[in-house]
Amino acid sequence: MPWEEKSIMDLRLEFVQRALTENIPFSELCKEYNISRKTGYKWKQRFLEYGYNGLANQSTRPESSPNQLSEDTVIRILQIKQAHPNWGARKIQKIFEKSYPLDDVPSESSIKRILDKAGLVKKTRVSRVNPSQDSLRQGIQPEKSNDVWTIDFKGWWYSTDNLRCLPLTIRDEKSRFILDIRLMKNQSAQAVKEVIEHCFKEYGLPNVIRSDNGAPFAAHNSPLGLTSLSAWWMSLGIIPDRIDPGCPFQNGGHERMHRDLKMEVQGQYKANLSFFQSIIDEWRIEFNNVRPHEALNYQTPAEAYTPSPVKYKGDVDELIYPFNFLRRKVSKSGKIKINNTEIFITNALAGYHLGLEMNEENRLNVWFNKFLIGEVDLQSYSFYTIQNRI
Repeated sequence: MPWEEKSIMDLRLEFVQRALTENIPFSELCKEYNISRKTGYKWKQRFLEYGYNGLANQSTRPESSPNQLSEDTVIRILQIKQAHPNWGARKIQKIFEKSYPLDDVPSESSIKRILDKAGLVKKTRVSRVNPSQDSLRQGIQPEKSNDVWTIDFKGWWYSTDNLRCLPLTIRDEKSRFILDIRLMKNQSAQAVKEVIEHCFKEYGLPNVIRSDNGAPFAAHNSPLGLTSLSAWWMSLGIIPDRIDPGCPFQNGGHERMHRDLKMEVQGQYKANLSFFQSIIDEWRIEFNNVRPHEALNYQTPAEAYTPSPVKYKGDVDELIYPFNFLRRKVSKSGKIKINNTEIFITNALAGYHLGLEMNEENRLNVWFNKFLIGEVDLQSYSFYTIQNRI
């Protein structure tokens, strides 16, 4: 076909959309795009059957390709997945490498292809997008349990073995129920993710997670302050909601809980690090199950709290956008490619797919899951967040 390869999918989508919506003879439309009627009908039919992905060139590789994975390798991949249903292709690749060191390790894309064919890839279809979601600082108020979770690090103190006690605290805003308090070795995104993932598995998913603007919850040099941690929340459909800088009173309930923790644990006990964790665990049980709260009509948080009906099923392997969106995967360097031009978005979204939607200003709205995060100017090929667009 004579279409330029750099924009072939875009042109095919444009052709099909015009064929379906414009009152123009089909033969004339095909002539305009310099393709035969047979080719035009082929792309139209593929689009109607398979959507946007059906417009891609079909593979010409024979079924008996020498690069095809062996039967044993496929079986091993499926066995690992069955043993760990919440693991994605990347984790399976690492386990395969350790478990079968003498075998050729399949690529992440090959593993994903096998899982997809077996119906084991978790796909989240973006069924509703929300144009008003242009900020991650909204002060959302909860109406019921799990509408808003709050998360923060309490100020640290030294244990008797001269180690820092650094508590990560997570609570439900509506019920005051403390989901976890964990003494952390560091404040890295990965360490915090492990604690939050434990809460997700036990209590389900919240609608919103509120935090301050510090690491690893937010980054000053990233669009909308995105970090790998908040991007993970958004991939699950959770809204990161941040308080204003220097305004801890906006998370007042959480701060009051920290004051109680300081007075009743930090100020009352001298202990080593491991014993402090035991004391904190007992204090959390009492706080949740024994202590009545005036704001809860003297119920305990455990009596007021109900686990979320939205269960955590592991990380999302693929985001599926509406058919009229272009899809672009963010590279390890934080870039997407449009018309053979690389555009930097943010490293925080590396590995995720974005949805690109043409707007009335001849720019591309950039969606991540159901969140509008910015625009791409098609003249300068620059990305702008919602707050900084021109």
